[in-house]
Amino acid sequence: MAASIPCALRLGLWTVVLLISALCIPGAVALIDGLYCGTQICYDVLGVSRDVSKAEIGRAYRQLARRYHPDRFQAGDPALAGETAESAHEKFLLIATAYETLKDDESRRDYDYMLDHPEQYYSHYYTYYRRRLAPRVDVRIVILVTVCAISVFQYYSWWSSYTEAINYLTTVPKYRIQATELAKQQGLLNRTKEKGKNRRSKEEIREEEEEIIRDIIKNKIDIKGGYQKPNISDILLFRIILFPYHMCLCVAWYFSWVYRFTFRGEEYGEKEKLYIIRKYMKMSQAQFDSLEDHLRQTFLERQLWIKENYEVYREEQEDEMKLKMATDPRWKRYRRWMKSEGPGRITFADD
Repeated sequence: MAASIPCALRLGLWTVVLLISALCIPGAVALIDGLYCGTQICYDVLGVSRDVSKAEIGRAYRQLARRYHPDRFQAGDPALAGETAESAHEKFLLIATAYETLKDDESRRDYDYMLDHPEQYYSHYYTYYRRRLAPRVDVRIVILVTVCAISVFQYYSWWSSYTEAINYLTTVPKYRIQATELAKQQGLLNRTKEKGKNRRSKEEIREEEEEIIRDIIKNKIDIKGGYQKPNISDILLFRIILFPYHMCLCVAWYFSWVYRFTFRGEEYGEKEKLYIIRKYMKMSQAQFDSLEDHLRQTFLERQLWIKENYEVYREEQEDEMKLKMATDPRWKRYRRWMKSEGPGRITFADD
């Protein structure tokens, strides 16, 4: 009995709270001030019924807009008896709001739903402001345009870097001599002297020879890294499009690797060994491909795909780097400076 008294008190307290909350909630009305046409019905503003077509709504709007447009307002007009410039302007804005509400099928459907279901007070607010604050442009179009713009800039930047690398290589004597020899072997530079009207100037011949040497360097030299020849499949747009395909290839390659070398116990081939070595060195494919062939052959001879052998090789490289830094004159000067005049030394200025 004693335990039921606190329960009854709590129940009565919650009942009072609910009653007070219900009284604080505004009454549900169909016409909400601040939404659509406010406390007026948009159909009544345009002078049409709810079952009219879109064409009739547009016709009614044009008639009222011509009458109440601020630029056409004239004091003393019999059709605007009792209207002032300010009241006519307000009515014009109300007419425009009613037309904007009813001309769109989705907005009109939401407005009709509000008239038929006045009790869903907060739902009408959410629907109204969601439509008004929503972006006018489809987000998918914005993303597509952005990706396309980035891809175009990316491709143009790669072509600029590649052209810059080719222009530099044409000035290097080593590559220029090799390209000239190849051009002579192909008979591109062994031409007889031109005579008659078709004879060209020395400048034209020199420009043609430069273009031939440039084409040979471009076709014979495989540039790696950031200056390599751009490939359209490497830009952002095509990477996004081909992502599912590459993802499937990656998953298939992973399961194939596990099946071949974990379950079946096959021995690694040269390609697989180089892949493991590259992963140990934390190098990208482009960086690893830029290494000299004899250096990759040394990796295979030392069996660096085995973790223990790679650790020994890494320690040797670190010791070699330390020895090189210890014997480097520039490094010695730096250490002397740090010891005598570096930031750790405390000096006192003369008074």
